[in-house]
Amino acid sequence: MNIVTLIGNPREGSRTRTVAIAAAEAIAARIGAAGPHEVVDLSALGPHLLSPGASPGVEVALELVAQSSVLVVASPTYKGAYTGLLKSFLDRLPRDGLAGKAALPLLVMGGPKHALAVEVHLRPLLVELAPPCPHRGWRCSRHSSRAWRRS
Repeated sequence: MNIVTLIGNPREGSRTRTVAIAAAEAIAARIGAAGPHEVVDLSALGPHLLSPGASPGVEVALELVAQSSVLVVASPTYKGAYTGLLKSFLDRLPRDGLAGKAALPLLVMGGPKHALAVEVHLRPLLVELAPPCPHRGWRCSRHSSRAWRRS
């Protein structure tokens, strides 16, 4: 079982990264998947995602995501949804590009008003790419990087 964590925070070393890796480790322990697990942190790829030509870093990241069995897709909540950085990366995948994978959405919330963002915004995007994406989203308060829960 190949678990990949995709982090859509534009800041390097973010709290989103910490929470996403902890969630992936918890999932791995639950399903008995031995590590190490791959991490695709989009903070380093931002400038290359919108360039017209191919970028080796972006191509490697797309390949890691394509080869995953389980994909944890994590983002901070920006303007009530996921980041444009994450959307720019996921737009490079073909329709149904995550078919056959378990795609698990995770949003780090800024406050209670963001509680539905993972189900209303991120999960539908993953349904488009990984039908039927039956997994409910995970959300985490930005005030507690160790506490996440399913929405």
